[in-house]
Amino acid sequence: MKEFHAAHLQIKKCIKESFETFPYEVGWAEEAIFFFTVEHITEGDPTFTAKVQLSPDGVRWADDVQTPIAAINGEGVHVIKVAPNFGNYIRLAVETTGGEAMLCVSVHCKG
Repeated sequence: MKEFHAAHLQIKKCIKESFETFPYEVGWAEEAIFFFTVEHITEGDPTFTAKVQLSPDGVRWADDVQTPIAAINGEGVHVIKVAPNFGNYIRLAVETTGGEAMLCVSVHCKG
């Protein structure tokens, strides 16, 4: 029987600057998916450019070149599937342009 775990990394916070989510340890998992939810646009027409980053220790980070960069526009739930063989720690690095929105970001893993 597979294990499943979900963790909220950003909860209902208005964002208009670039940010990184908290690191999340996923070395046990075979699959990881980020759910990036734009709950409410509060200013302008924001675009969020999200890159998956990998780390061996949760301190030093490198962009995951196997997972495509996600360009996120508009309200709703947006899915970022992480490419397989992602290592021990993951996070999202997000660049924000053009406005502000209330966000929730979670990671869901199974293995």
